[in-house]
Amino acid sequence: MKTTKSNVFKIVLLSFAFSLVSSLSAAKLIIPVSGSVDDATPVAVLPFEYVGTSSAPYDFSEVIEADLQSSGEFDPMSRADMVVKPNDGAIFNYGDWRLLGADVVITGKYFETSSGQYNLVMDVFDTVRTKKIITYSLPVNSQNLRASAHHLSDVIYEKLTGIKGIFSTRVVYINVVGGFNNKTYELIVSDVDGENQAVVARSRAPLMSPAWSPDGRQLAYVSFESDNSEIFVQDLSTGSRRSVSNKDGVNSSPAFSPDGKSLAVTLSRGTGNLDVYVMDLASGRVKRITDSRAIDTEANWSEDGQSIFFTSDRAGQPQIYKVSKNGGTAKRVSFVGKYNARPRVSVDGKNLAVVHVDEGAYQIAMVNYKNGQILSLTDGSLDEAPSVSPNGRIVIYATTRDGKGVLATVAADGRSKPTYLPAVGDVREPAWSPFR
Repeated sequence: MKTTKSNVFKIVLLSFAFSLVSSLSAAKLIIPVSGSVDDATPVAVLPFEYVGTSSAPYDFSEVIEADLQSSGEFDPMSRADMVVKPNDGAIFNYGDWRLLGADVVITGKYFETSSGQYNLVMDVFDTVRTKKIITYSLPVNSQNLRASAHHLSDVIYEKLTGIKGIFSTRVVYINVVGGFNNKTYELIVSDVDGENQAVVARSRAPLMSPAWSPDGRQLAYVSFESDNSEIFVQDLSTGSRRSVSNKDGVNSSPAFSPDGKSLAVTLSRGTGNLDVYVMDLASGRVKRITDSRAIDTEANWSEDGQSIFFTSDRAGQPQIYKVSKNGGTAKRVSFVGKYNARPRVSVDGKNLAVVHVDEGAYQIAMVNYKNGQILSLTDGSLDEAPSVSPNGRIVIYATTRDGKGVLATVAADGRSKPTYLPAVGDVREPAWSPFR
């Protein structure tokens, strides 16, 4: 049956029914913070000393403390408990800080070199091994103070864990403002702590399904500005965008390939039946990857770019399948539970963050698609739209709590409980950027 423009939006929502809570809940933007694990490392982040003629321009230590706490792996000491004053690194009193319970102590000093220009030096001490483990310096200016603080957090995190930090990465989400009959949809990019929000696109018609390019310079998303679903790719540095798919019927669920040359998309091509296609971005040519009477949608690429994971109800209920990027026979990879949808590949190449139904509750889980095992991460009733951090440690998702919509994060290994920090905004469909 021919798909008309008047019902395309309904069909797209049907394709998103596998992430049903996207339609049922409106989430508010948060600063994503994961609850601490039981063995979180106690750290002391001392206020950075400032040397200059003007007043101190920024509190670097406040941002670093918040970043480390947000990982769930560190437990910052209250400033009121920092009764010991730091000395020169050569005579740093490890014993005093150890008695105060700090395994790691972070100090810093920054010097004004000219108007709006500074040189910053940070030292990190390991009180357990009684040694300085980091001395790091960098020039900063009045335009990149917060970004520099996030960079320092990344340096500390990587040194202490051996894993790359994600504090300089970004998050994209859809924000909806206005009343029921007067909605405006905004595509917003922010830092992972919710700061530096920038509106990338704005429309009175729905915007959906934002996805990052692998270099973090572009976004693909779905818009209904022309009354039909249409996929755009937008350059973040210039703001320019181009329509890459405006075929008759449904155009939805874009996902960049790891090399950035292709998009996996969901198309109906006017038939009303949804299948996964791969589009070559240079030529615009599309290749059909799935061919089923079922709903096949929500594609996401494997880490090596050779396979595509997607949601399908071909077995009667939504489950996750894997197929070659060239098409062929699809293999089911989720088996625990009657409902698993919206797969998002983790950096380890073994696990998928999914929406999983447990006794009627929509929750976030990790599926090991090698052996089918599943690990539940959340205990909400309307958790949806998971996205995995580029270092694989944290999952951000949308949910509801205390009658309010929020975004939240949780450790991907299940070692922490979700934490929710509401802020202004009505948001949904978060997506974590790759490393810059």
